[in-house]
Amino acid sequence: MSSPNLDDFRARYEQHVRHVKSGDMKAAIADMVQANLATVFDGVQVPRAAVEKAEIVGVHADGDTLVGEAIYHLADGPVGLRSIWENHDGQWLAVKLENFTADAPETTA
Repeated sequence: MSSPNLDDFRARYEQHVRHVKSGDMKAAIADMVQANLATVFDGVQVPRAAVEKAEIVGVHADGDTLVGEAIYHLADGPVGLRSIWENHDGQWLAVKLENFTADAPETTA
């Protein structure tokens, strides 16, 4: 399998982060594997509405998956959110979410 194109993914991930930042949760959820929606948010802190500021702190490949990391600045403090994406029929979709410490992200790109 060829390696994923990080530039193409970065553009897709930037669009996803813009959806979350603007509070367009319908569009943000459309970027996810629908079969995973029942559990993808379990135990993960995520923005539930528009946020003042969002910054992408990392995008990298991890085998056949791609990972995007962003910090969302909520009223009660920053939230580091990592999303793991897989290619489904030619489209990158998020399959898993996890939090990371916002003031010290584990990875950068």
